[in-house]
Amino acid sequence: MTGLEMGLLRRRLGRCGLTPYRFRYPSLGDTVAGNAARLDAFVKTLREPQVHLVGHSLGGLVIRRLFQDFPEQPPGRVVTLGTPHTGSHVARRLQRGPFGAFLVGRAAEDGLLDGLAPWPGDHELGVVAGRLALGVGWLIPGLPRPNDGTVAVAETRLAGMTDHIAVPASHMGLLVSRRAARQTCHFLRHGRFDRD
Repeated sequence: MTGLEMGLLRRRLGRCGLTPYRFRYPSLGDTVAGNAARLDAFVKTLREPQVHLVGHSLGGLVIRRLFQDFPEQPPGRVVTLGTPHTGSHVARRLQRGPFGAFLVGRAAEDGLLDGLAPWPGDHELGVVAGRLALGVGWLIPGLPRPNDGTVAVAETRLAGMTDHIAVPASHMGLLVSRRAARQTCHFLRHGRFDRD
């Protein structure tokens, strides 16, 4: 991922008083563990006393693996958007097909199909799910409802998370949703989502 896909979300988080940085990683070309090591090196270059992390989809799994493999992280909160924390039904189905290895990439090797180790709980974790079913899930039978068209809301839930909210957005729509951005900002500031 180039990080450009999160440009609008980054701008919105900047407007709420945060200083966003862009992290790039090869989503298909490396494993979740390999990308977590890259993220650890990136966080170290920031030299910030507090670092909040926001990840979309596979990016949320990279963040989880970061805390699993490199638990000594600076203080901060974490928000994941549309992340299949318990594994992805769509990825499992695609993996079985003739082009599965190409479509899912090396992310299937650790985390995308079956989930990761439990959340350690030393950083507050807010999970944003989408509930507008527009996406590749239309072509994949058996995706549980409600879903964002790619990831089921149930797949985004994780034991030990601090808070969870579902917003009316598709999987990719979470990146451009004003509501998802507002909820992300609120959680990073207060450690909970805004239900008022």
